[in-house]
Amino acid sequence: MIETNSRDFRFATWALCLGSAMIFANLHVVQALLPTLAQQFQLSELQASWSLTITVLTLGLSLLVYGPLSDAIGRKPIMVVTMAGSVLVTLALSQVESYPMLLLLRGLQGFFLGGLPAIAIAYMGDEFTRKAVVLAVGVYISANSLGGVTGRMLGGFVGEHYGWAAAFGVMGVVSALVVVAFVLLLPKSRNFHAKPLHPVHVMQDMGGHLRNPVLLMAYCIAFGNFMVFLNQYSYITFVLADAPYHLSPHALGMLFLTYLTGSFAAAVSGRVAQFLSPPVGMALGVLLLMCGSLLTLIPNLLTIVLGFMVSSFGFFFTHSLASSWVSHHALKARASASSLYLVFYYMGASAGGFLLAPFWAWQGWLGIVAGSLLVYSLTLGCTLWLHRWQEMQGQQMSDSNPCA
Repeated sequence: MIETNSRDFRFATWALCLGSAMIFANLHVVQALLPTLAQQFQLSELQASWSLTITVLTLGLSLLVYGPLSDAIGRKPIMVVTMAGSVLVTLALSQVESYPMLLLLRGLQGFFLGGLPAIAIAYMGDEFTRKAVVLAVGVYISANSLGGVTGRMLGGFVGEHYGWAAAFGVMGVVSALVVVAFVLLLPKSRNFHAKPLHPVHVMQDMGGHLRNPVLLMAYCIAFGNFMVFLNQYSYITFVLADAPYHLSPHALGMLFLTYLTGSFAAAVSGRVAQFLSPPVGMALGVLLLMCGSLLTLIPNLLTIVLGFMVSSFGFFFTHSLASSWVSHHALKARASASSLYLVFYYMGASAGGFLLAPFWAWQGWLGIVAGSLLVYSLTLGCTLWLHRWQEMQGQQMSDSNPCA
């Protein structure tokens, strides 16, 4: 097993973090380019957002495939093949001339991008000691958000100066270099033991998780929060590209630096959970999401940026606690329970563009905030239900052991 501070630990952690950053950079590279794509192809805001929505959708669906498949044939080979596939598709995206072809390739790209997120933590669980896993997972999650920031900033900068197609070309070249580094750095699996692939058993496990209300509430929190959080960033790009702000794609890419507060939130969530119960911590995060959304209604660029910083902190704080909650409360098949959490997470993101579109058509950004608060109210209710359930469990344990 790989111990902390060992050479293999450093190499493996670097490889997985670089791979994660590459995956999420490719996923989000279009977000700062949405106004540019809308202008180039004569699209509505909703139609332009499909270039992100379809990638998130196919990534989420791919998680149902790669997790069980990796249990049967191995971790590293699938990660390498899918990362290489995503590089080829990214390079192909730099050559497209029609929006339907761009959407088709972005959908294929999303399917390839799901390989590493579906398997990385399972690889750590196979190869790392428990102490090493805890340390590596925290760094890995931070790399997710850093990759998203990098992709958006690269897309905005290259897109402004050289065009949206060049942004995919540069991303493809950078991603190819990352894949080479990943192959060289990541140690081969030494503790992996193949398991027969039984689709029926997988479906039975999934059904059991969906019938468990304690997990289902966490899944709903993931669905609702990411549905709003990710798509707020998409719609705000149209607000800030228009009067009175007139931000360039490069400047829009800089907006996503607000994600860095989320990296900090993910890092401190474990420590805060030592003082607050996870449901209370999740409720606090949702309240921060509400406050951040309200701040963006003030027509001032700095206040809007501040609002997104607050929302980013609240989102990743809640996300870290909710994903840990699922892992700790799954009655069996914890890996599939966590995979299902991510499926809900990405399905929410893919649905958000469509579900928030009527609010945008109704009142523009004010409508988006109103719709956001409605969804956040529902996820807040889920956190309160979990808090009540936890209190009842504690009371039952106390009643069954009066001498404790």
